[in-house]
Amino acid sequence: MQIQDYIVFIVYFVIVAGYGLYIYYKKKSAVQDSKDYFLAEGSLTWWAIGASLIASNISAEQFIGMSGSGYTVGLAIAAYEWMAAITLIVVAIFFMPVYLKNKIFTMPQFLHQRYNSTVAMIMAVFWLMLYIVVNLMSILFLGAVAIAGISGIDVSTCIILLSIFAVIITLGGMKVIGYTDVIQVLVLVIGGFVATYIALDIVSEGQGFFSGLSKLQTGASEHFDMIFTPDKHGYMDLPGISVLIGGLWIANLSYWGCNQYITQRALGASLPTARNGLLFAAFLKMLMPLIVVIPGIAVYYIIKNDMSAINPDLLLTSSGAQDPNKAYSALLTLLPTGLKGLSFAALTAAIVASLAGKANSIATIFTLDIYKKAINKDASESKLVNVGKISVIVSMLLGTLLALVVGNALMGEGKQGFQYIQEYTGFVSPGIFAMFILGFFWKKTTSNAALFATIGGFIFSVILKFSGQLMDLEFLSVINFAIPVDGVYEIPFMDRMTIVFLFCVIGMVIISLYENAKGVVPNGLEIDTKMFRMSPTFLVLSLIVIGLTAALYIAFW
Repeated sequence: MQIQDYIVFIVYFVIVAGYGLYIYYKKKSAVQDSKDYFLAEGSLTWWAIGASLIASNISAEQFIGMSGSGYTVGLAIAAYEWMAAITLIVVAIFFMPVYLKNKIFTMPQFLHQRYNSTVAMIMAVFWLMLYIVVNLMSILFLGAVAIAGISGIDVSTCIILLSIFAVIITLGGMKVIGYTDVIQVLVLVIGGFVATYIALDIVSEGQGFFSGLSKLQTGASEHFDMIFTPDKHGYMDLPGISVLIGGLWIANLSYWGCNQYITQRALGASLPTARNGLLFAAFLKMLMPLIVVIPGIAVYYIIKNDMSAINPDLLLTSSGAQDPNKAYSALLTLLPTGLKGLSFAALTAAIVASLAGKANSIATIFTLDIYKKAINKDASESKLVNVGKISVIVSMLLGTLLALVVGNALMGEGKQGFQYIQEYTGFVSPGIFAMFILGFFWKKTTSNAALFATIGGFIFSVILKFSGQLMDLEFLSVINFAIPVDGVYEIPFMDRMTIVFLFCVIGMVIISLYENAKGVVPNGLEIDTKMFRMSPTFLVLSLIVIGLTAALYIAFW
């Protein structure tokens, strides 16, 4: 980067930090209230909620990991984005009314209220480990890889600088995160579209965006299939029709509906505001593949056709392996001075916003569900806020240490970082989703059944992961439920999630019915069918999102 690029980036940093300080001091008197600090209760508008959801979700795993997957397997990876748009609507209609009606502020609180303190505490610890070991670490490492590729600063230094920037934003609380995320999303979208436009302009040899998109679809047609057949590279990650009717629904509903990191943005709002925020996020989700997938496919096309714009060596690691995680940073090197700084700022915005959201959720769960309930039940509001701030710093230190020590081993050397995150999160998603969905809508579900889903689901996921080494699964290949990988038949992780989810649901039903017969009366939630009614405007806009998603799948099937 040139000096002008660094000036653009510094201006961005000053604006975000300055706006964050303005929001913080404007509401400083309220920050001593823990619910205001962690949830920004009642103060986020629908557009701030929607923007914050996207800013927290779109991070290094999308810009770097998903662009890398776009380079490797193509448009099919956009299923995570387009199916998420419909998932957000499902969450807005069915999940949010339950949370808000029952005054749920954290996911462990829901488990405590619906089941018991044991289930809540186990899952609180589980979520903390998942957020730090998988999410914070992966976001820091993948983000640093990209920033290092653009700026020339070494990866370790980038990891440390990212964590410091994120801590500065996070310490202001959810209100600061929510409103600074509006700026972050604006920069993210503008910078992302600039990078995409330039990539497609190169593909079309100066003929512009739409010509480049058309040429890309023709010249890299193998990268524009949405539904894979078993012989297609990438089937293990995106197993055909299962993407539409199986594991991806579990992954999405668990992520968007049962995840403190995401739902936290809407839990402090009224139901209409929360729903409108989720709907706004759904529309933004429809745009994301243009920013995070198409660039990866464009880099694939440019290198495949030996176009001189990008040197293939930019995608190589020190050992000579091709690293798809470097596709996006290789593309950004093409941008002119000034615009490179803007895209650099957009990438940093995505990473920092996601880190801040994760760290805030970690602090919320630790402070409200562990510290307040198990360590200091009489803690004052100011004490809780201070514990939350310490939790932010400690969690970021742990994530930084993990990224420095094991990040390269897990996500470097040609590995698809996005798929790493999805697969390892998938070890717990089926059990969590089963526990939540039955807890919502089946009053007979017992706490022991929930424990079975939590622990049994994780154990069964691990067993299925290594089942190919334990026994010959070739018989499952007849129904495309097992694919040969390095001489061993393995079950695609999305199909594993479907199997584990069904296993958890069946086990929970059996355990619950048995305990019901023994006289166990589970805790219920306050649910009224009127809660699920939608406004006409919300219904119409939701149908538009669903129609657009269906049209995209028909076009690129």
